[in-house]
Amino acid sequence: MNKTSTQKKSGTDWTRLRNMKDEEIDFSDTPPIDRAMFKKMVIRMPQKKAALSLRLDPVVIEWFKAQGPRYQTRINAVLQSYVRAHSH
Repeated sequence: MNKTSTQKKSGTDWTRLRNMKDEEIDFSDTPPIDRAMFKKMVIRMPQKKAALSLRLDPVVIEWFKAQGPRYQTRINAVLQSYVRAHSH
């Protein structure tokens, strides 16, 4: 994935995390999961996406593709953000 100036460098020690054993994980701040919690849970299924043909400028497509895999998902996320920002 190409890094751009808008991306932040992760502060996560990925090597340490990958090598961590299950028993080393600190769950002290995690609330217990019990039957009462499951009774309150709501399952929300994602909306099915509609397929359509869309014409975009080549520079737009190439920029999103250069960011790595799942470029269509990122285009959708950008459009969702735009809709939220302009909805009243």
